[in-house]
Amino acid sequence: MQDAAPGQVSFASDRLRPVRIWLYGLAAFVLLIVVVGGITRLTESGLSITSWKPISGIIPPLNEAEWLEEFEAYKQIPQYTYVHSWMELDDFKYIFFWEWFHRLLARALGLVFLVPFAVFLFQKRLSRDLAWPLFGLFVLGGFQGALGWWMVTSGLTELTSVSQYRLAAHLTAASLLFIALIYVARSLTPGRTIGHVTGFHLATGWILLVGIILQIGAGAFVAGLDAGMGYQTWPLMDGAIIPKGLFIMDPAWRNLFENALTVQFIHRGIAYALVAYIFWLLWRRSKDGGFGGVHGWLPRISLVVLAQVALGIATLLTSVPIALAVGHQAVAFMLAGLAGAYIADMRRVR
Repeated sequence: MQDAAPGQVSFASDRLRPVRIWLYGLAAFVLLIVVVGGITRLTESGLSITSWKPISGIIPPLNEAEWLEEFEAYKQIPQYTYVHSWMELDDFKYIFFWEWFHRLLARALGLVFLVPFAVFLFQKRLSRDLAWPLFGLFVLGGFQGALGWWMVTSGLTELTSVSQYRLAAHLTAASLLFIALIYVARSLTPGRTIGHVTGFHLATGWILLVGIILQIGAGAFVAGLDAGMGYQTWPLMDGAIIPKGLFIMDPAWRNLFENALTVQFIHRGIAYALVAYIFWLLWRRSKDGGFGGVHGWLPRISLVVLAQVALGIATLLTSVPIALAVGHQAVAFMLAGLAGAYIADMRRVR
């Protein structure tokens, strides 16, 4: 989708090629962290480590005494008392692994960013105008880590799981970081994209991306409330298109975030709206020049949207198995990345 002729930009003259590879690699690493985070959530492992030790926490317990110390700390929180009191030490080791691995990957992300970033600065591959935004992505990654610990603390004293509000903030921030990495990498692609792009096209692209981000946040509320474990029929919910009981909580706004029925209903509704919107975009584009050049992204995005909807329905109907649920979450991020790449390419036309 570029107008540069083959071979016009050589690898030798393309000084930003290693930077783009690095950014795409960072995005893939973020996606891996999200996948492991999903497994951590689905195995109820997220509260197994009750303290935050940025340096010493890298090393897991190495002997029986250290394992027992960690297990004793876990026994002090409500999740163990009310949900996992049946656990023995070996059971605890299993959930500990997933939370430890999730945190280890998050720490590693910082190194995977900083070391190449320093090398690129030394090699003078990064201009000042590029270096500062990239450093901003590092700050966003650090903020994401802080959000993760803030989320964990919500389940250490009163709740038996983390707050769905904080889970939504954590996952949404991760999606913003992922999208930003893809967007910046795509923006650094040499040459210019071809195709007719207007302000309308850009606006509709941004609306699509915002809708996907909202859906990721809504999915986090579904996960935080275990809302996917109820009303496991489709297309009906509780025997109706619009089920009763959507606004039984008072005040009414609480239903949007705390009523499992309403939260799942909203998640379904946003999915339907996104499908309708993407097909409207396809119809509109077919009447306005077709899908050549930059707008070739639209058919690809529409196929991923359909795959994501099918995956979501399958996840619901099969009682949220880990593989399908994690796949559903991962594809949502991929869809957001595609929308971000589409916008980046449209901006390179202008």
